[in-house]
This record gives sequence, structure tokens and C-alpha cells, in this order.
Amino acid sequence: MLGTLISVAPTGAESDPRDAPSLPVTVEALVQTGIECQSEGAALIHVHVRDAAGQPSLDVGLLTAAVDALREATDLVVQVSTGGSVSDPLEARLAVLDSNPDSCSLSCGTVNFGNDVFMNPWPFMAELYQQTQQRDIVPEFEIFDLGQVTAMRRLLDKFGPPSGGSVHADLVMGVPGGMPATTAALVAVVQALPPEASWSATGVGRSSVPVMLASLSCGGHLRVGMEDTLTYSPGRAVVSNAELVTRAATLAEVALRPRLTTEEARIMLGISERRVRGEAVS
Repeated sequence: MLGTLISVAPTGAESDPRDAPSLPVTVEALVQTGIECQSEGAALIHVHVRDAAGQPSLDVGLLTAAVDALREATDLVVQVSTGGSVSDPLEARLAVLDSNPDSCSLSCGTVNFGNDVFMNPWPFMAELYQQTQQRDIVPEFEIFDLGQVTAMRRLLDKFGPPSGGSVHADLVMGVPGGMPATTAALVAVVQALPPEASWSATGVGRSSVPVMLASLSCGGHLRVGMEDTLTYSPGRAVVSNAELVTRAATLAEVALRPRLTTEEARIMLGISERRVRGEAVS
């Protein structure tokens, strides 16, 4: 039976903590969130960090502290964002790999992001992908629109398979400027993916639940979290990331596709060993 990978993206780089008091913006809060979300069914955590003022940061020291602390307290696959915020320079986005994560995001093209532009030019994508191969970090290909699947395939064709050998993509749906959060759009992207690829789907904002249902029905996996939505239901704010994971795990059970354990997730993603201070150990 196909199980369900549940990923949680608890913080992000866009939301203001003044608007979402439960957003985890310290390392301590991030670790506590990781513990709670693993207990509820998450197997992977997608990490953004904030500075002392609660603002988005790509500080490598802060990221490394967060990665190390999550490894100490949980068994989660630790994935760092190489996207940062839309204004971050490309060099700083590459440098986050120095935090020694298990995995990282790799956005597959430039996209309008509301009123901003999220820049991912080909040379940056190619350099990031090759660095993940050299450092044995497993990339998750972030797809914001159908054409970005072609860019992902170009990376694979030109530079070979990713570290670990497994291709995994996340379909980010409902971003203003990207693909719509519809079942038709999801099916179109999935049909364009390499046949060996696994994939998850993320519904931004109010599209979170419809996208989860569409993903489960099409054989996909789930990403949830306060990075992507601050509203649990109309008129009701999200209380915690853990409740979003609980809902995702419940839907997976109803679909007869129970959540993957952290060990099963590592096997699926090609991350069979835990990394510690730059080395992979059994």
C-alpha cells in the first residue's frame, strides 16, 4: 500500500509574527514545533529561520543551529529552504547548504509572487543542483507552474540524477502568479513529471484542503504548515502547525494511505542515513 509523506513547513519567510503569534520564529519554538508535528504524523520539516526581531534570515549560523537542534530532538528529515524571501541575493541562498541539511528545496524557475518576483534563473538553478550532488544533499524540486517541469527535466538530463537517486517534486499551488490550485492543473503537472518521480502538493491559503484531497486521490503526498496558510477554516485562525499535520494525517488515513514514518520517508527520498556535523552516520 502506498503511504503518505507528510511534510510540514512551519514558518516561511512571508508572514509577520505580529499577525500570527503562534508562528515559530525562534530555534526553541521551531524545535518544539518539530517534536509536536512528528508526533502527529510529519516525517519531514521544511526550515526557514528568523532573526532576533522575527524577520526572515539566511544566516548560516542560525540555520545550522536550527538543523542541529532538530536532529537532536527529533527523527525528522530536515530540509532547508534555498528560496529564503523574494529579496534575498542568490549567493546567500546558495550558502544555506553549509548548514548541512538532509534535503533542500530547489525552485525550478522564476515566478511572479504576488507583487514581487521570485528569481530563479537557470545558472543559479544549475549551480544549486550541482552543489547538492557534491554535498550529498537531496533536493526537492519546487514546481510553481507547468513549464517548470521542463526546467526540472533539463537539470536531470544535463547533470544526472540527484543525490540518493530519487526524484521528488513539490507542486506549489495557488501562489498569485503561479499555477491555480485546481485538480486540472495538478493532473497536468503530474502527467508531465518523469514517471519515476514522487511528488507532494501544497495548497496556499484557502486552497489547502482541496489540494490535499486532489493530491491523495492522484497518488501524491502532502505538505502543510503555517508557511502556506494561517487559516484553518473560514473565520478560524490556525492554532498550531501540529493541528495542520493532524488534519493531513487524518485525511491520509481516510484515503487508506497512512502516513509514512521518518524511516520510510528517508528510504523513499533516498536519505537512508542521518547526517551529523557534516557526515552521514547509521
